[in-house]
Amino acid sequence: MTARAPRRGSADAALARAARAARKRAYAPYSRFRVGAAVRAGGAVHSGCNIENASYGLTVCAERVAVAAAVAAGARRIEAVAVASGTDEPTPPCGMCLQTLAEFAGPELPVRLVGARGGTLDTTLGELLPRAFTKRFL
Repeated sequence: MTARAPRRGSADAALARAARAARKRAYAPYSRFRVGAAVRAGGAVHSGCNIENASYGLTVCAERVAVAAAVAAGARRIEAVAVASGTDEPTPPCGMCLQTLAEFAGPELPVRLVGARGGTLDTTLGELLPRAFTKRFL
């Protein structure tokens, strides 16, 4: 899903709303851990939800689905991300998702984490993944 973004460079409330809406579409029959994510890229919001599979290695996290939607739309730079989980406290992305975000953003990337009861935590990619593997290592 893609929508026009109201502003760039921050993980704002509109991005969090898009992540919460995506969470409702999650396919999580095994873990029941539903997650939605939304990224802002190129002035547009791209959302995704987690999609589980009986063969767990084929499961895809919401953050990577949102990044894939942005890339499929032609984006190459992520400007902000919001992640909504079903836990009371906001839950950060897994390491694989953080590394995927690092491929398309720098450590200053704004990250808004949203818990089920509406609590939020604003942070950055660099705080969550301080030593990301980047092209500079190649």
